Amino acid sequence: MALVLDIASWILLLGGGALVTIGGIGIVRFPDVYTRSHAAGVTDTGGAGLILVGLMLQGGGTLVTVKLILILIFIFFTSPTATFALVHAAYESDEEPQLDHDLRNEPPDRETGS
Repeated sequence: MALVLDIASWILLLGGGALVTIGGIGIVRFPDVYTRSHAAGVTDTGGAGLILVGLMLQGGGTLVTVKLILILIFIFFTSPTATFALVHAAYESDEEPQLDHDLRNEPPDRETGS
């Protein structure tokens, strides 16, 4: 039984780490604040959730698991709220989203050549 919990825990930990890494790449590669905040908000909440659930499996039925549950609840409320506040501030300051036709009309990047 301990082996099954360890395997499930590591799958969740690796999945959460991969999700957070993908979100970090999205933050760097996406063109505007709206798509970047989407990448950050979704992958931050999901990746942190998977990591915390994996840690809960490792913690067992102890006080550590209760603390991890409280952290998970806190992240599930604060991360989407922070993402909304960031996007709302960008919208209120008249930040325009970068549309597909804007990307086609940009000159090629000198470093990448694309």
